[in-house]
Amino acid sequence: MPRLGYSDGMSRTFTKGDRVEWDSHGGTAVGTVEDTITSRTEAGGRTVDASPEEPQYLVRSEKSGGTAVHKPEALRPAKD
Repeated sequence: MPRLGYSDGMSRTFTKGDRVEWDSHGGTAVGTVEDTITSRTEAGGRTVDASPEEPQYLVRSEKSGGTAVHKPEALRPAKD
């Protein structure tokens, strides 16, 4: 089972395979972390300005199957 960790008690860190949720326009969305982004790149249909100190996460929605990039503060562990 993937491990979910917290780097400093405030900033959440996730790993590939973690099931997460976030607030969406239609309520709460649930998905799986597919990748950790740690450099400036194109992902999820936009330019992502990430770094090792400020990573972002590529997440695939369980409902739509689409991908999006989220900052760690926008994500939380999914409720089972």
